[in-house]
Amino acid sequence: MSLKSIKSCFAALVMGAVSFTAHAESMPGKGVEVQPLKSSIAEETFQTLLVMKALEKLGYDVKPIKEVEYATGHVALANGDGTFMADHWDPLHVDFFTKAGGDEKLYREGVYSSGALQGYLIDKATADKYGIKNIKQLQDPKLAKLFDADGDGKADLAGCNPGWGCEKVIEHHLDAYGLRKTVAHNQGSYSAIIADTIARYKQGQPVLYYTWTPYWVSGVMVPGKDVVWLQVPFSSLPGERKDIDTSLPDGSNYGFQANNQRIVANLEFAKSNPAAAKLFSIMKISANDISAQNLRMRDGEDSAAEIERHADGWIKANQKKFDGWLEQARAAAK
Repeated sequence: MSLKSIKSCFAALVMGAVSFTAHAESMPGKGVEVQPLKSSIAEETFQTLLVMKALEKLGYDVKPIKEVEYATGHVALANGDGTFMADHWDPLHVDFFTKAGGDEKLYREGVYSSGALQGYLIDKATADKYGIKNIKQLQDPKLAKLFDADGDGKADLAGCNPGWGCEKVIEHHLDAYGLRKTVAHNQGSYSAIIADTIARYKQGQPVLYYTWTPYWVSGVMVPGKDVVWLQVPFSSLPGERKDIDTSLPDGSNYGFQANNQRIVANLEFAKSNPAAAKLFSIMKISANDISAQNLRMRDGEDSAAEIERHADGWIKANQKKFDGWLEQARAAAK
């Protein structure tokens, strides 16, 4: 072989190596499977898809979402039966996190969406007419009966699905605030229960319900305009949070801590995949963006294809931010 041929072969090898290295750096997740998990709440699909699409850009082989309730999902992540969940509510899900193994089994860095509120609301008309500002006032059978939808004499509270975590707080509050005899906690399918609540509100009937933000409900029944948050008489939470003060910075107290939505993942996966771990820690989306997308779902754009279109649209509108996440994630893999 001539010297010229040898030089040509060497150059080709170098170029190939450079090309391979560049590809590996841009696709650090090549060949690695990822199993996303989420709860049965359809409105969490949007946030989950954003993470999935970012992981796919990093080369990860992202599988379709598996639905599992929060408690089971945390255990599945700890055991390696799932890779990540994009809607870990901190501190609402602290008991789920701890029981699944906590920091020894799970990776949880950064805040995906901050400032989520939860609590009890009633229609403003009834609040103003009867001077109802605190949920403890519903100890009064006469006031509680205003919200009686089924004729049993108790106020009907549109509550929280079993397994979500919020149901434990509500059940605890009924006892702590002496409401067990006058308030009924209606559980089942939240979407069906809240739809009935909205229908009664539109008919001019008093309503009492639990909800959270970001979520589309507060876009339909707007706090301060259509409905009002109820205060609680004092802070009282179950489990490990029993001594926590739930007061907000402005002094109001809705009985629940302000929450941050965080991405939680299998710890071993995070250690082995620094690009994904970095991504999980830096992705951020505003509560307003989540609420806006959720409202579009409520208004009928709720098919899988439409939710995916929402995610693609958000990425296009925030392309510079999205690309910045990918750049930082790739840098972490080097």
